[in-house]
Amino acid sequence: MARVVIMAVVVEGRSKSEVARDYGLSRRWVQKLVARYAVEGEAAFEPHSRRPHRNPRRIAQDTENAIVALRKQLSEAGHDAGAETIAWHLRAQTGAAPSVATIWRVLSRRGFVTPQPHKRPRSSWRRFQAELPNELWQADITHWPLATGSKVEVLNIIDDHSRLLVGSSARAVFKASDIVTDLHTAIARHGRPERMLTDNAAVFTGHYRGRGWVALERELVALGITLSHCKPYHPTTCGKVERLHQTLKNWLTRQERTPTLVS
Repeated sequence: MARVVIMAVVVEGRSKSEVARDYGLSRRWVQKLVARYAVEGEAAFEPHSRRPHRNPRRIAQDTENAIVALRKQLSEAGHDAGAETIAWHLRAQTGAAPSVATIWRVLSRRGFVTPQPHKRPRSSWRRFQAELPNELWQADITHWPLATGSKVEVLNIIDDHSRLLVGSSARAVFKASDIVTDLHTAIARHGRPERMLTDNAAVFTGHYRGRGWVALERELVALGITLSHCKPYHPTTCGKVERLHQTLKNWLTRQERTPTLVS
């Protein structure tokens, strides 16, 4: 339509009022198209964006720059650099922070988030999360190499509701009694959980090996804590503590390797 209107005035020599009347447009709009053609040439034939030049609800440029700077700083240090973490640091530094959704939009607009349209939408998954603190703790062991090449085991225990790391320790090899010791250390600091969720490792349960109870199972029964396990070869049930392992290893990768467990 812009091409037709402009050509009718410029090429055919018709008046703006006549063209506006014939095509059911306002005369002011015809004038605007002709003036745009005089400045832009044939580019005036293409539709122009109707996006406003200013958005009063857009966050300040300084805040956006602070978000980007924190993203780079946290990533380089090996820390979690998601929107919630950035929001926490902004509140600690300035006393206020945009919403998590706004921070994600900034990161996406600045190229820090890679689109993954092949992934299933979040709405298609059912989310499991404890409703209260100390309602459920997740525990799992991962491995990490020392500077000598030998591997050590790291036990992480997190609160399923808040993702609070209630316990973390490293040993050459965890024995059943070590798990009980670290459990009591976490309880002394944060209180007793109602339930615990682990995988089916031998230090957590003897059920799948027909060897009765291990030390952790006996201790949890004595404390009145319910113990449950994820299905064999199905670690996503313990996804929150698995995600913590990933964050921990990202951080350790950027640190100088230590030859021993002694700090």
